[in-house]
Amino acid sequence: MADFFFYGTLCHLPLLEIVLGRPAAQIDAVPAELEGHLAWWVAGHAFPMITEAEGAQTHGLLVRGLSKTDHARLDFYEGRFDYALREITVTAASGSHAPAQVYFPTPGRWETGARWNLADWVARWGDMTMSAAQEVMVHFGVMPVEEVQALWPFFCARGWAQELAAVAAPQTVRSRMSMADVDILRYRPGYDGFFRIKAFDLQHRRFDGSQSDVVSREAYVAFDASLVLPYDPVTDQVMLIEQLRFGPVHRGDPAPWVLEPIAGLIDAGEDPADCARREAGEEAGLSLGDLRLMVKVYASPGYTTEFFHCFLGICALEKRDEGINGVAEENEDIRSHVIPFDAAMALVDSGEINVGPLVMMLMWLARHREALRAAA
Repeated sequence: MADFFFYGTLCHLPLLEIVLGRPAAQIDAVPAELEGHLAWWVAGHAFPMITEAEGAQTHGLLVRGLSKTDHARLDFYEGRFDYALREITVTAASGSHAPAQVYFPTPGRWETGARWNLADWVARWGDMTMSAAQEVMVHFGVMPVEEVQALWPFFCARGWAQELAAVAAPQTVRSRMSMADVDILRYRPGYDGFFRIKAFDLQHRRFDGSQSDVVSREAYVAFDASLVLPYDPVTDQVMLIEQLRFGPVHRGDPAPWVLEPIAGLIDAGEDPADCARREAGEEAGLSLGDLRLMVKVYASPGYTTEFFHCFLGICALEKRDEGINGVAEENEDIRSHVIPFDAAMALVDSGEINVGPLVMMLMWLARHREALRAAA
């Protein structure tokens, strides 16, 4: 058995419950202080680090009597941050001194930012981190920590998608029923990795007010993505991108290179518009300023959480904007096409454009094109 002192995110008991795998009532935790040290935000990241600071004092949580399994779970969770344990003396709230294990960053691994504030972290990053931590701990004892480290950004992106979903679309024609009318009875074994499939049983209220039978289904828990269609209202041209897509490959499509809008997954904490601008630079070499929100839609709500934030990027387009782009580390090989709007619509009519989001965005543009051209 061992005692641990936490100064950062694990002072948030709901997160500690996830990492240790048991409720707070079964965790022996008391306030404590660590002399001669200060906690800081890691610069550019959403977690803290600790450094020595003469005469300073850091408040935290002393968690006592942790087992070897607890220790292993903590190492599994903390491993992705490149931290190591060091034994140091802390002062409990009672005034007694006790040796405790403390996670210190590898020297030189991180740079300090502002002074750490737990309340600020909980408000901004708490829910997303707990969602990601749940995914991490599902893999404890199943997957090597190095593989889980590589998946952490995607776990966080899924958690961020849940936060972006918190504001519902209007309910003027739709029923006023809500998640309060849905009862998820249980989750069954699914799949957890870069892709996540949740198997579940649920009941829900029906339109006539009665309760449904138990429905057993699976859902693909995906990400939010930003899509952007560059448009030049002066020359009436759009930019489309072309790349190999694995869906058509595995469907057996003999022509699996498709025309699409620029698109990419929204990183944890990232504004969808900022994602659209970032992806325009990576996939097409464009620097976009003026973005117009087109629509926000589910890709296929019958089975996936995937959600699209669609933008129109107002910009000057010329044939010289065509070329090959993409992020080499992500194995992207993307060709851009600058074509007249009417030519793009002809490709919709012929079926050569066969990607739903691009068809939808071109149709949106057709509806607003006259006003955009008049204002250019």
